[in-house]
Amino acid sequence: MNMLLASSARVMLVLATAVSAVSAAPALDPVPTNGVARLLEGNARYAAARAKHPRQDNSRRREIASSQHPFAVVVSCSDSRVPPEVVFDQGLGDIFVVRTAGHVVDSVAMGSIEFAVAKLGVRSIFVVGHERCGAVQAALEHATVPGSIGVILESIGPVVGGPEKATPATMERAVERQVGAVARQLRETSPVLAPLVNDGSLAVGGGVYDLDTGKVTPIAPAAGN
Repeated sequence: MNMLLASSARVMLVLATAVSAVSAAPALDPVPTNGVARLLEGNARYAAARAKHPRQDNSRRREIASSQHPFAVVVSCSDSRVPPEVVFDQGLGDIFVVRTAGHVVDSVAMGSIEFAVAKLGVRSIFVVGHERCGAVQAALEHATVPGSIGVILESIGPVVGGPEKATPATMERAVERQVGAVARQLRETSPVLAPLVNDGSLAVGGGVYDLDTGKVTPIAPAAGN
C-alpha cells in the first residue's frame, strides 16, 4: 500500500509540474507573421551595425533553463557565415534553428520543425538561403561529390535544374528557387504544418542572405496570415 501511495504521489507531482509549465508559457502571438517581422527587424539592426545582442546574459540563461518558448523556427544553411542568432540579432531561447547544407529539409529536419510547431507552439517559420551557397552551386553544376554529399545534391538538383555554369545571375536564381521550394514543402507536404498554414495560424516565409551586406531580402510575403 505504501508503495502504491508513493507511486501515486510521484505521478501527481509530475502532472502538477507539467500543468505549471504549461500555464507559465507565454501566450501565442495572434498574428503569425509577427514572428517573421521580428526576425527581419533584427536583421535590419544587424546589417546596419546596430545589433542589440539581446537576451544573452546570465539572467536570460537562468530564465529559460527549465523550458523554451521560441517565437520562430529558422531553417537555414549550415554555412559558417550564416549563424541565424547573429544574423537576426536574437538571444537565447528566441529562435528554434534547423540547419542543413543547402537548407535541405529531409525527414529528420521536418520532424524537428514539426516538433517546434506542435510541442512548443511556434507559429512563424522562416527559410533563409544565402548567396554563393556551395551546396546549391554543386547541385547546379551537377558536380561529382564523395560520400553522402550526393544525397544533398539529389534533393536540390530537381529544384535548380542544370547542369549550368554558376555565375552571380544563375546562382541568385538557383538559391531563390531552393528557398521557395523548401518553403512550399513546409506549407504543403507536412500533415502537421499544412493544416495550420491553411487556417492562417502558421506563417511560412523565406529570404536570401547577402554575405557582403548582411541583409536578408524576403523573396515572397510570408504565407499563412
